[in-house]
Amino acid sequence: MKAMKALIRVSVALALGLSLSAPSYARQDEAGRLDQKVVGLYQAGKFAAALPLAKQSLALREKALGSNHLDVATSLNNLAMLHYGRGRYADAEPLYKRSLAIREKALGPNHDDVATSLNNLAELYRSQERYADAEPLLKRSLAIREAADPDDPAAAPAMANLAALYDNQRRYAEAEPLFKRALAVLEKANGPNDPDMAILLNNLADLYYNQDRYAEAEPLLKRSLALTEKAHGPDHPNFAQSLNILAVVYLAQDRYAEAEPLLKRSLATFEKALGPNHPEVAAVRHNLAAFYKEQGRSADAEALFKRSMANREKAGGPGSGSR
Repeated sequence: MKAMKALIRVSVALALGLSLSAPSYARQDEAGRLDQKVVGLYQAGKFAAALPLAKQSLALREKALGSNHLDVATSLNNLAMLHYGRGRYADAEPLYKRSLAIREKALGPNHDDVATSLNNLAELYRSQERYADAEPLLKRSLAIREAADPDDPAAAPAMANLAALYDNQRRYAEAEPLFKRALAVLEKANGPNDPDMAILLNNLADLYYNQDRYAEAEPLLKRSLALTEKAHGPDHPNFAQSLNILAVVYLAQDRYAEAEPLLKRSLATFEKALGPNHPEVAAVRHNLAAFYKEQGRSADAEALFKRSMANREKAGGPGSGSR
């Protein structure tokens, strides 16, 4: 089952930060309240529900503050993250770029908020397999964070995304120490039960899977599942992602009876959380179709392959299928 690869996307949840200062006028207060709701919905994986609130926040801030204010940059970043979370990469990119430009002009090139924007734009590029565009941005983001404090958990997203980029390029020797370092930084700062560690555990497991190190991958995925279920419940996209990767680890070991229910559950969870046209939904659907084909269930496989290809075309661009 080597052709079946789990689609790994490092979440940028750690980078979703809102500047909730105490504004002196009602419109800005309202935007701040909307932002708080956006953060909660984003962390719960409810991107579609958060989207109109993020748009409303941006409109309020642009009207009250003008198009180049730092609070507008925050709203742009948050709206871009929601589009990214829904697989709408073409919608996310110009928002990320505009947010980055505002922050660089107002804060200079080495501010923490600039590092956040660099990381988020780079992760978008990584998801589209635009690795040459992503790598320098991630390195710059990480350098900004580490210059201030090498043990700051805020450095973990760029560290993890750079590791994921190396994993995508089969630069495994460079990826593994970065993943482990990011995990160590988070665990030191937040303890062993930090739900944000689940994303990194998934991706380190994928690295091991890509190197046929299945016995090392499996316990990481089971730990990730436990962390995510405790923090967010079993209907969260991150939970579905862990199920997907664990399934392909089982498939690689011919553990078909264990793999099939995980793939089905992952697909159902992803479709419920993200909708039928999201790239990650297409990836899991492709994995399930490949499993059916391997099992000689040609009709089941063909139906899923057709849906997977149609959804990839709707999502658009590379990086929207299984690796």
